[in-house]
Amino acid sequence: MLAWSRFFPPYLLRNMEKWYLMTTVVLIGLTVRWTVSLNSYSGAGKPPMFGDYEAQRHWQEITFNLPIKQWYFNSSDNNLLYWGLDYPPLTAYHSLLCAYVAKVINPDWIALHTSRGYESQAHKLFMRATVLVADLLIYIPAVVLYCCCLKEMSTKKQVANALCILLYPGLILIDYGHFQYNSVSLGFALWGILGVSCHWDLLGSLAFCLAINYKQMELYHSLPFFCFLLGKCFKKGLRGKGFVLFIKLACTVVASFVLCWLPFVTEKEQTLQVLRRLFPVDRGLFEDKVANIWCSLSVFLKIKNILPHHTQVKISFCFTFLSLLPACVKLILQPSPRGFRYTLVTCALSFFLFSFQVHEKSILLVSLPVCLVLSEIPFMSTWFLLVSTFSMLPLLLKDDLLMPTIVTVMAFFIACATSFSIFEKTSEEELQLKSFSISVRKYLPCFTFLPRVIQHLFLMSVITMVLLTLMTVTLDPPQKFPDLFSVLVCFVSCLKFLFFLVYFNIIIMWDSKSRRNQKKTD
Repeated sequence: MLAWSRFFPPYLLRNMEKWYLMTTVVLIGLTVRWTVSLNSYSGAGKPPMFGDYEAQRHWQEITFNLPIKQWYFNSSDNNLLYWGLDYPPLTAYHSLLCAYVAKVINPDWIALHTSRGYESQAHKLFMRATVLVADLLIYIPAVVLYCCCLKEMSTKKQVANALCILLYPGLILIDYGHFQYNSVSLGFALWGILGVSCHWDLLGSLAFCLAINYKQMELYHSLPFFCFLLGKCFKKGLRGKGFVLFIKLACTVVASFVLCWLPFVTEKEQTLQVLRRLFPVDRGLFEDKVANIWCSLSVFLKIKNILPHHTQVKISFCFTFLSLLPACVKLILQPSPRGFRYTLVTCALSFFLFSFQVHEKSILLVSLPVCLVLSEIPFMSTWFLLVSTFSMLPLLLKDDLLMPTIVTVMAFFIACATSFSIFEKTSEEELQLKSFSISVRKYLPCFTFLPRVIQHLFLMSVITMVLLTLMTVTLDPPQKFPDLFSVLVCFVSCLKFLFFLVYFNIIIMWDSKSRRNQKKTD
């Protein structure tokens, strides 16, 4: 380094070092991803439905061989009961693009009807490569740029933050083990977060619209985006620059949706059919074993059997809306990038816990914004991300991903523990709970034990997760309760998510007081 300093100015050397380290981190992330992808995948060798791997391949088959107007309709060539397309148009376009590449390599991979359940090493390599390329083009650059924008952190901390985010096991295991393209929608969402946080509001809005048009579950993040941008408009003044910004944002959103949906809005029935496929309310309150309120309550109270369908929809809507309302109102009144990040967490978590038709993989939508606050509250963020991965344990075990789960979780935990010294950052201030504790101590002077309580809860949480994992793997459930361990995993995870929902809401509601106290101290 000293020899090179003769030829390059110091700031250039620092940038070279940063990008060298970031490149190393990206290579580590890619290596871990590719290693996980070499394992089994969802539904491998399990006819007649196989699994999500076959779903992705089948969508390539359908989009390539059928006219665009038939993609979402049931027909003799497109049996919707066999992995019918149920994601927005951008997912379909992505499948079509992959299909064109597949056609060049081996037309048998996407041959209509005859390719159903196609399995070969070459095709597996191709499918894995499509996920890796999407990750490399969309998600990973967004993570690297976000970490580089954390100006209050040193270069080493920025690099460490990027490493921890890229090693988050939940996304790796679902995209490369189970097999999906969640990194595309999450990557677009992260570009959107970067855009609106850095005052590139139109580009940020465009990126987020692409995220929604790739996976409708990105609606979990839609209210924080709307409230943050609306708050910006109010702040600028709705009679001046704020109104101009509002019109520009509205035009950007409408234009992006029109472009994505153009082939499907020419006929009313076409549009309605796509919407029916995207929002299948007839499927019920929840599906499979998911760590949310409704699935956990069903252990004691069979809500799906007791209440009418339309009542279930109304109840889930009311609970979801009420749980996210305080954070959203505050974000409109006091828009800030920090408040925006935390509101993304609480809103996504509210949707996951209370909304209608939730899948276990939807916890990834909460994990993304939690990754973004990893450097601010490393202890709680690491804890949440471990629980989020654990909550998907039944699905991961179904796909024979036990060993990749153990290895990636350990790698992530070690990276977080060493990079952020998480066990040393459990004071009231470092947990972002100082203002809350001061407020409580006005009425309860002895309220000084909160950090110790949280530390003990973390220890109990880790022990519980380890024990439940061991029991699930080594013991056979009672014949009377074949889903016992899966239900326990979901129930325990749900309780922890409720705790995190309260915690993140406390941070949001006491944030302004914390900032004012900090300014007085400074």
